[in-house]
Amino acid sequence: MDTIEKAIIHALRIDGRAPFRTIAEVLDVSENTVARRYRQLRNTHGLRVIGLVNGQRLGYVQWTIRLRCTPDAAGSVAKALAARDDTSFVYLLSAGTEVSCTVQTRSIEEQEALLLHKLPRTSRIVAMSAHLLLRGFVLPDGWQGSAALTPDQVDHLRATPVDPEDGPLHLDEGDRSLLRVLNHDGRTSYSDLATATQWSESKVRRRMEAIRRNGILHFQLDIPSAAMGFGTEARLWIAAQPAAAVTVGEALARHREVSFAALTTGATNLVAAVNCRDPRDLGRYLTERIAELPGIATLETAPIIRTVKRAGSLLL
Repeated sequence: MDTIEKAIIHALRIDGRAPFRTIAEVLDVSENTVARRYRQLRNTHGLRVIGLVNGQRLGYVQWTIRLRCTPDAAGSVAKALAARDDTSFVYLLSAGTEVSCTVQTRSIEEQEALLLHKLPRTSRIVAMSAHLLLRGFVLPDGWQGSAALTPDQVDHLRATPVDPEDGPLHLDEGDRSLLRVLNHDGRTSYSDLATATQWSESKVRRRMEAIRRNGILHFQLDIPSAAMGFGTEARLWIAAQPAAAVTVGEALARHREVSFAALTTGATNLVAAVNCRDPRDLGRYLTERIAELPGIATLETAPIIRTVKRAGSLLL
């Protein structure tokens, strides 16, 4: 990719709904150039902007799940998990016998149904671990590995800050229609959103701004890491000393290789996603960057063999 394409990607990570006109002004290029390069990125590299619901604002909790399957089953298990509306970031790991994913559940009944009954009773799953995500240190939409803009350019593009209201949040059928369309394409035009919701364009704009400001809706850029030149990805499970867990998590968030890091429950209390140029780059990261962090007791690395699903569907 050239510098313009990398800058467009960074701009869309900051605000997936940023108008092409605004991006063009920041990059000092024409609006037509931005629009053309955006279409090229979609067609060539599979780039897309997805509107996602923040499940925490609606009472959901997140789990990271790791499954070990029989050798013939991992692919079909991963596809079945990817088809669910409550999953995201579904990966085949290691030798293709492990599956990792993120799941959001809203009630104790949902947690029990999935974690205690449905998955354990699948005969081709031979082992499972589930870890509750307690705190995120860096999320994919905040990943700095693809940074290409100056701080002033970033400030110009930054979206409206989240300002959550107190009390329960209610989504009506119009909101659900709006969010479903945005989940398919986060840059859907206001006129098409008005058709889907049967609202006026002005109401669509007001409602989208309100649910974004409340932290219910956010936009995430979805693009394969390989398209950015990161051909080797891995998941890390880290056991840090309890007193050092937060410090280690914050340090991981400052590493350009790390696109996701979170504090979890379980025998390992940190999980991370790492993006490297190649296996040698991954080896250097593990033996030099992470090795220098104090407080880590154990570290397990599982290379990602195949990405089955990245950002997931909406929870409605």
